[in-house]
Amino acid sequence: MLSRVADSLYWMSRYLERAEHTTRLLEVNLNLMLDESAVSAERRWQRVLQALGNPKDISWKGDPYELTRTLCFDLDSKSSIISLLISARENARHVREQISTEQWHRLNSLYLAVTLPGPYKTPEPGTMQMEPDQPTEFLQQVMDGVHQFQGVSDSTMSHGEGWQFIQVGRYIERASATATLLEAYHKDLWGEGSGEKTDGNEYLDWMGLLRSATAFEAYCKVYTADLTPERILEFLLLDEEFPHSLRFSIDSLQRALDAIQRESGKLRAEAVRRLAGRLQGSLSYSGVEEILEGDVIAYLRTILVQCREIHNTIYELYIDYSIQTALAG
Repeated sequence: MLSRVADSLYWMSRYLERAEHTTRLLEVNLNLMLDESAVSAERRWQRVLQALGNPKDISWKGDPYELTRTLCFDLDSKSSIISLLISARENARHVREQISTEQWHRLNSLYLAVTLPGPYKTPEPGTMQMEPDQPTEFLQQVMDGVHQFQGVSDSTMSHGEGWQFIQVGRYIERASATATLLEAYHKDLWGEGSGEKTDGNEYLDWMGLLRSATAFEAYCKVYTADLTPERILEFLLLDEEFPHSLRFSIDSLQRALDAIQRESGKLRAEAVRRLAGRLQGSLSYSGVEEILEGDVIAYLRTILVQCREIHNTIYELYIDYSIQTALAG
């Protein structure tokens, strides 16, 4: 596969996964606003930005609707949902011949829906004033569109090397997002500050974390509605069957990398498989008690470092490789 094709498929998938994650965080926290105090609201929205990796061009200024507008529609921010969807569509356009007609139609329809003038936006960026009841329909439209694209990708595209690069992009982005989300919630749920709450919103925080990972119903089917920080951490880190857990994401990433190596025949691809295998092993053979006894933040940041190493190695092997690397096969 040409490196430019692999690059576009990989980033198309990452941008869509990131847009869906941002959308979900905003929807969950907007819905929780009715049940929170001013103190918890401040903490919650700052935590949203932390869960998104603290975008350098976006800050919390005390207005949740202004922050939501920025994260949805600000074309000047690469972290906004609309910018992510534009980037995903541009990457898809570069590889139009490699993806199915259904994939292109689904992504292009979503792009047109969020960029053309409508009731929630204007053609001029930065001019819209969002009312409290406006974001919900837009956020749901984006989530539905991304889910539909992922569905038609799985059902209409041959599961060859190109499809595997889409899986790599999806799951490395999802693993990084889940680790960052858990780090953002760490202090309030199972860190040193977890016993300092005075506003009685612990249950809302636990529920908000699970819903931010689409995990509330799946968690309740495993543990019933008994929400505890330890079980939540165990479920989002180590559950092997839930699609947004770290273990599931890394297992899926490893399978995609194995398939790419078989398709490409690159012997040097063992390097990236070994990195992913090391991370997979740490999640497969760890217990939540062992993780909680250590430094949870350090554990999560190690996962993020390993995800970046996997990304860098993928680039060296498949995308930005030298002629020596290509000849080494």
